[in-house]
Amino acid sequence: MKKIAIIGASYLQLPLVLKARQIGIETHCFAWPEAAVCKDISDFFYPISILEKELILEKCKGISIDGITTIATDMAVPTICYVAEQLNLNSNSFSSSIATTNKCAMRTAFVKGSCSIPKFIKVVNSTERINGIPFPVIVKPSDRSGSRGVTKIDKKEDLELAIEKALQESFEKTALVEQFIEGVEVSVEAISWNGKHTILAITDKITTNAPCFVELAHHQPSQLSEEVLIKIKEETIKCLNALEIKFGASHSEFKITKKGEVYVIEVGARMGGDFIGSHLVPLSTGYDFLKGVIDVALNQFEEPKITKKMYAGVYFLSKETEKILPYFSQDNIFDVQKDIQNTTLQNITNSNDRSGYLIYQSNKRIKLL
Repeated sequence: MKKIAIIGASYLQLPLVLKARQIGIETHCFAWPEAAVCKDISDFFYPISILEKELILEKCKGISIDGITTIATDMAVPTICYVAEQLNLNSNSFSSSIATTNKCAMRTAFVKGSCSIPKFIKVVNSTERINGIPFPVIVKPSDRSGSRGVTKIDKKEDLELAIEKALQESFEKTALVEQFIEGVEVSVEAISWNGKHTILAITDKITTNAPCFVELAHHQPSQLSEEVLIKIKEETIKCLNALEIKFGASHSEFKITKKGEVYVIEVGARMGGDFIGSHLVPLSTGYDFLKGVIDVALNQFEEPKITKKMYAGVYFLSKETEKILPYFSQDNIFDVQKDIQNTTLQNITNSNDRSGYLIYQSNKRIKLL
């Protein structure tokens, strides 16, 4: 039986652990015990922080793992790449992992790779002067995800407070001030093998308005024009190469203007969260993305095959999406997965404010009533 180390053990990694066990892989999970829902499901669990790469390396040496991976979390990526490099396992380089988990380093790589990006500046102090970037701007921590510390600012007077908020959320106390691009948002799910990239799906993303931009719903396939989709795919390949992503899943986020201009916002060297990679991709394409991620880590990858073309999506329950509630009781209309965690709905300022979700598969896009 092959052995795989999975970095992280929250609900985000649960689909990966379940898939690995389903296909007969021995699972070894590393994470703090708090909220580690995988600790009782994985074959072995180790209460070690996902940031403790040296400790995890020593454990993995003793276990003699055959591969190491994760899904849906950026924080685990440097540890995965570090351990894999030391043990000569399949992964991206450790230097690539830094570029994909730090927004400032990422934009430096994008500049070198001639990628289409908004204007930006790195800041370490809330009183720094911001020149050459037109308002409105987005202020965000350099090394966090999930909308934490992210604020849209329309005027200079609000900038200092927004930077302070971002710096407080940042582990390295660094923030990014970036030109705000008006337009629709999409993400691209891809899987790479030895530098060859296969684009699996492009997802239309629905978010709250300013100032927080928390994701409310995702839908596949994208309804953008074929011309724009070609631009997005071309820019995705350019960005993946700029970041030296050669192996495994990737999740790239873009903004598309009314003129059809494509701007990259972020790229993660991991499967997209919010059920995008684990659920929506297989529902819309028929490709077992989770197995693909495991196969890359275990050096047994096969070229992906798209076996179906369906519509799939997820709605997150909140005050903003309460009109989706009637669908939660219509079990026989769509192929759905659902969970209502809190019937007291609230307006959301970050992903933790969501009260549940509804995942669907259908022959058409399911829109709010």
